Amino acid sequence: MSKTVRMGLAVLAASAVLAGCVSVGAPEKEGQLAAAGFIRQPADTALKMTKLQALPQNVIVAAQRKGHNIYIYADAAGCGCAFIGNDASYQQYQQIRAANNIAQMQETTAILNQEAALDWGGAWGPYAPGWY
Repeated sequence: MSKTVRMGLAVLAASAVLAGCVSVGAPEKEGQLAAAGFIRQPADTALKMTKLQALPQNVIVAAQRKGHNIYIYADAAGCGCAFIGNDASYQQYQQIRAANNIAQMQETTAILNQEAALDWGGAWGPYAPGWY
């Protein structure tokens, strides 16, 4: 295979890995929030659903409640719930997210390095003149 074809395959493989991460999206984020200690609060009444829909969706917003910081992640369209956490759970979430990003970058780098290593022979292979 030519170097251009291999590079194209490497880019395609990396894109597929990243696309797989993007398609997971909200469920992955919700899992990270739960692992960090956020509490899942379902919007099980019409009033709660109305309040949930009024919040910014699929982002973490900070608010004050009874003199303490709280963090809210609203997902009306997905789970129909909000994840609510405190300062400690928000910091834990940030650590989980950073670790996940590092792991994804390492996986993508490994794939790209593996694809680059397959091109060890150049256009004519290992038996080209000058390789002896």
